[in-house]
Amino acid sequence: MAADRDASSGSAVGLVCARCVSEVSVSGAGATVLSRLVHNEDGDAHPSRGLVHATNETSAALEDLQLTVGEGPCLDTFESGGPVLVADLASAESRWPAFTPAAVALGAAAVFSFPLQIGVVRLGSLDLYRDAPGPLTRTQLADALILTDLATEQIVQELDGHAIADLSWLADPHAEVHQAAGMIQVQLGSTTDVALMRLRGYAYTHDLPITEVARRVVRRTLRFQPESETS
Repeated sequence: MAADRDASSGSAVGLVCARCVSEVSVSGAGATVLSRLVHNEDGDAHPSRGLVHATNETSAALEDLQLTVGEGPCLDTFESGGPVLVADLASAESRWPAFTPAAVALGAAAVFSFPLQIGVVRLGSLDLYRDAPGPLTRTQLADALILTDLATEQIVQELDGHAIADLSWLADPHAEVHQAAGMIQVQLGSTTDVALMRLRGYAYTHDLPITEVARRVVRRTLRFQPESETS
């Protein structure tokens, strides 16, 4: 995926993510920039995401899954400003009923998310997963917090004058999601909220990445109707 720049690219954030895997003993890591500053005509804010780095395909898929279903540790840590530590993901289905079973199917057994923030300003999250359940040790938690700070510093350097609200510089693979939501809004004569819900619902029920559904909408091979979706 276009925005997935792993450690082999030599990027500083990619190297921090790779360090998480080795130092914190996790199976994968991803750093994501989030923004609340995408508004519809009613003035409501919608999170916009640009995947900055992922160490493997599973990490990238877990980030995409959270955008698809609209829930998960990445979004929770961004909302709360504190770490989200789930040592046994299978036991968290009541917390994330849509995310949990799909994440387990992807191979995640434990998830740990940390906010990327400077003071009260939150930039996104550093997300770790393990393919076996188990908590972080005190040392691993301390290392994860240090690496989160390092990732934040590097992302701030990469922003380099870009507005946090403008994630286009990340070559966000989810840019089509926002374009598709606008098209669905017109097709349904609905709000942006309803359009995003229909887009997410279609992706979830058809077991497709939301980016693939958005691509079909943008290419006009999939059209939504007020009462049903048809391709």
